[in-house]
Amino acid sequence: MIGNSIIKLNNVDIFQQAHLVLSNVNLHVDKGDFVWLIGQTGSGKSSLLKVIYGDLGIKAGTGHACGYELSKLPGRDIPYLRRKLGIVFQDFQLLTDRTIEQNLNFVMRATGWNDKKLIADKALDVLEKVGLRSKLKKMPHELSGGEQQRVVIARALLNDPEIILADEPTGNLDPETSEEIVLLLKQISQSGTAVLVATHDYHIIRAFPSRIIKCENGKVLEDVEI
Repeated sequence: MIGNSIIKLNNVDIFQQAHLVLSNVNLHVDKGDFVWLIGQTGSGKSSLLKVIYGDLGIKAGTGHACGYELSKLPGRDIPYLRRKLGIVFQDFQLLTDRTIEQNLNFVMRATGWNDKKLIADKALDVLEKVGLRSKLKKMPHELSGGEQQRVVIARALLNDPEIILADEPTGNLDPETSEEIVLLLKQISQSGTAVLVATHDYHIIRAFPSRIIKCENGKVLEDVEI
């Protein structure tokens, strides 16, 4: 990690196949930051997130995420980078045929946990953090959309990440539930885990003012105002 920076990109060009999506990107996210990432559909927000979690390579410039050098990241190291990142998607991606506990256990076992007591304790710990300890044995379809997104956030916290990347986390939720989810993410950032939230929802940005990064016309603009 460079200083306090969890994410640091310098003069990075971001491509999707041969298409240049974002050029000369300079960006930093520090420990405990809460940052909005805005921009129209197709402006490059998701591509920027994919670079950070190792799904898109860097062809020009340098980038660091959670102590890993993105421009020289071998494929075998991508799973280790992703253990330091929590990723929250709009569409939950929970395993519908398993309980909430089994969903969390599946992720822990997939990322190298094998002690049954530690696994059980950690599942309760992250559900406690998102206010869902009592839902341990429920199936995803028994939960509301807001509760499912809280489970997704709990899942993202399992490996004590340095940063959570949230891609449109309130996209499928009503305004009141959206505010509850953002408040939860804000609390997580205050405990020291950086949070980067990509969103279209200007109402929620105004409700929770914070630092804003904008993708626009092939560029990334840091610290803009709306």
